[in-house]
Parts: sequence; C-alpha cells; structure tokens
Amino acid sequence: MEWLWPWIQVLYFLVLTDLLWTLPISKEQWPRLEDMELAEGYLRRFYHMSPSSGPQPRNRRATATSALGEKIREMQGFFSLKQTGRLDLQTLSVMRKHRCGVPDMENYSFYPDQIKWKNSTITYRIDQYTPDLTQEEVDTSFRLALKIWSDAAPLKFIKVNHDKADIILSFAKKTHGDFFPFDGPKGVLAHAFAPGEDMGGDVHFDEDEIWTMGHSKQGYNLFTVAAHELGHSLGLSHSKDPSSLMYPNYNYYIGAQYTLPQDDALGIQALYGKPVRKQDPPNLPKKCDPNFSVDAVAVFGKEIMFFKNRYMWLRTTWTTYWNCLREGPSSTYLPSINSPVDAAYDIPAKGVAYVFTGNVLSDRLKGPKYWVVRQLKMKSHFGSIYDYGFPARVRNIDAAVHISEYGKTFFFIGHDYYRYDEHRRRMDPGFPRNIQTDWPGIGRSVDAAFELQGTIYLFSGTKAYNYDYRQNRVLNQILANAWLDC
Repeated sequence: MEWLWPWIQVLYFLVLTDLLWTLPISKEQWPRLEDMELAEGYLRRFYHMSPSSGPQPRNRRATATSALGEKIREMQGFFSLKQTGRLDLQTLSVMRKHRCGVPDMENYSFYPDQIKWKNSTITYRIDQYTPDLTQEEVDTSFRLALKIWSDAAPLKFIKVNHDKADIILSFAKKTHGDFFPFDGPKGVLAHAFAPGEDMGGDVHFDEDEIWTMGHSKQGYNLFTVAAHELGHSLGLSHSKDPSSLMYPNYNYYIGAQYTLPQDDALGIQALYGKPVRKQDPPNLPKKCDPNFSVDAVAVFGKEIMFFKNRYMWLRTTWTTYWNCLREGPSSTYLPSINSPVDAAYDIPAKGVAYVFTGNVLSDRLKGPKYWVVRQLKMKSHFGSIYDYGFPARVRNIDAAVHISEYGKTFFFIGHDYYRYDEHRRRMDPGFPRNIQTDWPGIGRSVDAAFELQGTIYLFSGTKAYNYDYRQNRVLNQILANAWLDC
C-alpha cells in the first residue's frame, strides 16, 4: 500500500489547487506553492486539520463545502475575516503573522470544570535563560508578566531556584522534548501547556528569536510574549478579541504600563475569582493631594526611593519600565529603620545609600543618626550624624544630595546648607552658607534632593526643581508628586 501514499499527496495538492483556482484575483497574485504549503501547515497546527481533511470533489463548486474549506472558514471566523472558505490574500496575510504556538480554540469557556490550578499560590522556576538579555532583565520581564495576572485574580507567584515548581520557563530551539518543535526564526514565538502535572503549566520560548526588553523591529518583547503564554499556563485559551492579551497574534505591549483588558480579566476571574483588595492603612500618605510634599529622596541601585512619614515609594530608573511603582511601609524595605526618614543620599560608586532619622527614645544610640543601606530588606548599621562634623545645635537634616562629579555631599538644614567632602571625610570650611543666596530660584529651604544622570532634583514644598548645578540655575519645575503617578 505504500505506493498509494505519493498519489494521495498529489490528489490532496490538486484539491487545494482547485480551491485556490476560484479566487477573484489577478493572475500575478495567484498564491504560490509555498503559500499553499503555509496554509496547510497552519491549519494542521492551529485548527487540527488532518491530511485526509481534503475531500475528492467532483466539481469545483463542491470545494466550498469541503472539509478543507470548512477549516479555512473556521480560521476566518476566528480572526473576523469574511468566511469564504477560500484561501484569499487577506487570509494568507493573517497566517503569516508571528504568533503563539497554542492551537486556536473557542473563546474563554466559563465552566466550573475548566482546567486550572487548585492552589492560589503558584511556584515558578526559570530553567534556561536566553543570552539575548541579562538574567535580571529576564527575571523582571517574567515578574511583570505574572503581576498582571495576580493583579486581576487572587493569585500569588513565588520564584524558586532549585525546588520543584508548578511552572517552568525555558528557552529552546527546534526539537526540545515536548513533541512540538519550534520552526526557527519568526512564525511561532513560544508555546505553553495548560495547568497540570509534569509538563503542565510550562512555557517554552523559541531561542531562534531575538528577545528584547523594549520595542524592536528585529526582535520580540519578552514581557509581551510571556504574559500571553502565562495566560495559557493558568488555564486560558485564545481570545478572538484583537485587543485581548490572549489574542494569538503577536502585539507589543509596555510591561509596566500594561493593564489587563476586560476580556482577559473576565477570563481569569472566571477561573480563580476576583482579587482581594487590601485596605490602605489609615495613616497612608495621600500622595496625590495638592499639598503633598516628600520628606526624603535617594537613588538606590536602579530605583528612586521617595519617603513620607513612615511610608515609601520606589520607582525604577529603567526607561522601559519607568512606570513601575512599588510602595509600602518603609520598614518593609528598610527593616532596621522604624522612625520617619528626614533625609537620604546615595553614592553610586559605592553602591550604598545613607538614610537620616531623628532621635528615637528607645534607641541605644541617642540623638539623630544615619543608617548605611547596602541592600533592601536587609539589616543596616547606623552611626551618629555628628560623625560628619555637624555642630551640636543641628538636631536633624532636612535634605541631602551627593554630586559624584565633585565628590561632595550637600546637607540642607533650615535656611542653610553644609558641604561635606566624602574623600577627606570632613566638612568643607566656610559653611554653613545661605540656601537662597547660593541656590537661586528654589526658595528658602529644601525638603529632599537627589542626583540622577548628572542632574539634581530639589524638592521644596509641593514643587520639585530640575537644577543645573554647573550653571547654578533652575531648568524647570514640576509638582513634587508628579514622580508618584499623580
């Protein structure tokens, strides 16, 4: 019977050609052989078409009702195309788009027996990284991708490094052990498995693609693809809505700015319920109040820390994730510091930040002090502010900022300021001096300050000033809470 197989393939090719022959397009636009092969492969992979789907019609009109035509019509219906059952150019154009490797099925099914994770706490592990990005960039992309789902449903994701995990994420090429080999550059970008044992929930990314953090004509944004695939890992199928994250074709989204569309939110909530909203603490500073001001600001690593009372916000300095804002009680991120922060500054070259607080009666070291912060969520050691050489009359620091170019740190106290030499570890002579005289345009006092990429930002009341310390002038001003999404 083996001699029949080549003839079956020829017959199937003739059927497909017969279907294409009826297209109302010019002769120059007739689909090429590779177009027909693309269509067959696409329908097999994403619409479960078998090689025997093509019938043996007795005339051309019969092709409109053939099994092949039905599969094309099914695909056209999913993508809201005109359901002709014919392989027209618009249909081919959609088939050529880069997409997820999971087959297209009906839109979300809201049934209680749909596959999902039994627990609301889900572990994940990164089994293989891509050389296209740093490990930190990959970790950040996956964390943001998981966050959009945990923001919409009562889910918690925990990263593990060596233990068994519910979801394993990895990068691989071509055949990689799951019976769904990748197709090389472009085409299928990644695929995922529904919740379950063994490979269930796992996500595989095609290493033949170029993975990026932002938007690139040559590559694909990892957050965008990961967020979509993790929807499959949680139990969601593809959506017909082009604005949905679970739409099968690739679209670029900015991770920190992305909000889950309603179609996806309804889908995930149908599986896991609505998120439990945490009540804000009663003393939470109202960051968007018109009269809001900050107590201290410093840059630590790749985040800007803003302090108010015993609360803080952290904004990333990465351009791609600029709108990623974290917040919480300062003791969450600085467990050693239980009192309000008066001032803070950082020295990037040392990878350290100095945080200043007032006197706390319960402390064994009386009087105002500074804390040396080398890592968030870790204990810090402290010393007295008088180690810097301040006179005894100084009881607290209003603001501080370090200018790396000069190796100097400026301390603002009331209407005056001091200048400290970090290399000689002593105050410069001739200080304090008057703020209004030497820092024109910013008012009489400074509440907070920080330096970023050669620019100083000074906060005074409800305003923040972008200050050019080389030309000694204000460049522009914004509201102090503009940094906090207000």
